[in-house]
Amino acid sequence: MPGGLQAHYKKVMKTLRSIVCIKPVPDPKHRASFTLDPKTNTLVRQGMNEAINPLDKNALEAALQLRDKQGGEVIVVSMAPPGSKGVLKEALAMGADRLVILSDPAFAGSDTLATAHILSAGIRKLEPFDVVLCGDYTIDGGTAQVSAQIAEFLGIPNVMHIRAIEVTAENTLIVSSAIEQGAMKIEVATPVVLSVLKEINKPRYVTMMNILEAEEKEMEVWSASDLSLSEPWIGLQGSPTQMGEFTTPEKKKKAELLKGDPKEQAEILADRLHRLGFC
Repeated sequence: MPGGLQAHYKKVMKTLRSIVCIKPVPDPKHRASFTLDPKTNTLVRQGMNEAINPLDKNALEAALQLRDKQGGEVIVVSMAPPGSKGVLKEALAMGADRLVILSDPAFAGSDTLATAHILSAGIRKLEPFDVVLCGDYTIDGGTAQVSAQIAEFLGIPNVMHIRAIEVTAENTLIVSSAIEQGAMKIEVATPVVLSVLKEINKPRYVTMMNILEAEEKEMEVWSASDLSLSEPWIGLQGSPTQMGEFTTPEKKKKAELLKGDPKEQAEILADRLHRLGFC
């Protein structure tokens, strides 16, 4: 290989240090058991069945694929209570090199701004890094705000709705971002915060051997005292947005048995649908 081409190849093949933010969320399979604290209007997470937020697993898979191609390291960061350790170990089983859990009673009840503030403090402690990856949104909040807020706290670019990531040169990525009428390709310098969509990939299957290997990997727990939290945005009291009121709509179901033969039943049904404006 000619010297110039070899030098270019080495430059393109820069290793990447990726940080992935994941969140344990209520397992949708057990939604009937979800309850709210009547005083704080926040979800009662104690004893709740949890799972890793689905899009966060896509973000982790994207980081693992980058490491598989470029080399480097994948570090997972999660703000979660101690009881979530078992769920979060799945990230290590998927292939992450290291897991850092930000856990402190003071973090409870944090809104998106406080969450991003705490996560960015943890990420800053892990510097240097090239890419921070998140899911576009979480199924328990759906605000799609945290990735942009993390980027703002870190003072680096943020691109959302990512469908594909390509490493083209040292410190440069080309990403495909979904927009209303299609997609756009953006060239962005690292470090950068990216939030991904489901279509970017399919998270890898975790085997029993992967689970056993995960037990040997590093898992750290950092409290508030381990982080440089200079702003007051911590926990419920430090959250500028809080739940004002929560009501569950009353379920009203009505069934009616249509009489007559099939033709008469069809005519009655068609008439009802027409009256309701459906046809």
